Amino acid sequence: MIFFAAATPPLMPDEPEARDWVLQELSKQEYQQAKPNFIEEFFAWLWEQLANLVMDGGFKGSGINPWAIVLLVLLIALIAGLVLLGRPRAIARRAAKPGAVFLEDDPRSAIELRQAAEAAASQNDWSLAIAERFRAISRALSDRTLIALRPGTTAQGVAAAAVRVFPAEAGELHRAADRFDEVRYLGVAGTRTGYEALRALDERLESSRPKIAELAAANTTPAGAP
Repeated sequence: MIFFAAATPPLMPDEPEARDWVLQELSKQEYQQAKPNFIEEFFAWLWEQLANLVMDGGFKGSGINPWAIVLLVLLIALIAGLVLLGRPRAIARRAAKPGAVFLEDDPRSAIELRQAAEAAASQNDWSLAIAERFRAISRALSDRTLIALRPGTTAQGVAAAAVRVFPAEAGELHRAADRFDEVRYLGVAGTRTGYEALRALDERLESSRPKIAELAAANTTPAGAP
């Protein structure tokens, strides 16, 4: 009669076998891709300390299963590592690249966009008010042929193009683009002060004459796109 060796490892491994199991588990590809080097070093240090404690008989006479303590500590360390690794991913999501100013199916005029902005402001929805007012600025500049909009044009692209013909407003134009990106794509709440700054900028641009020398260049170069 032929007997086959058991395919499963013993339930109570000795110290070398238990260490090998943990190191083999941590060497899997998903762990290597997900954790930085300091996590590996932490697990190695933790195992060394626990192994020394077991070998020195630190649990003798206490009635506590030493391997239960080992597994509990490793579980806590693993959860802590996952929490630490989750923070950079969350930051990366918040830092996602901003997108276009206009949706593809948004045909509204500058007047309609200003009305929408004022309606949102009357409801204290400052995030929407800021987004709509920046769109109004963009549409108005395009209607005056001061900038060229195309699908995918970003707020920073609008600001860069507008600065060519309104260089005195460079700071405010870029701040306006930043506010649009914050409320539209980065989840930052808009404020009354931010909206009033955009409204004042819109009114100044409407009443200002563009720099004629830069106008030709602005008309031949479309506003930036992602």
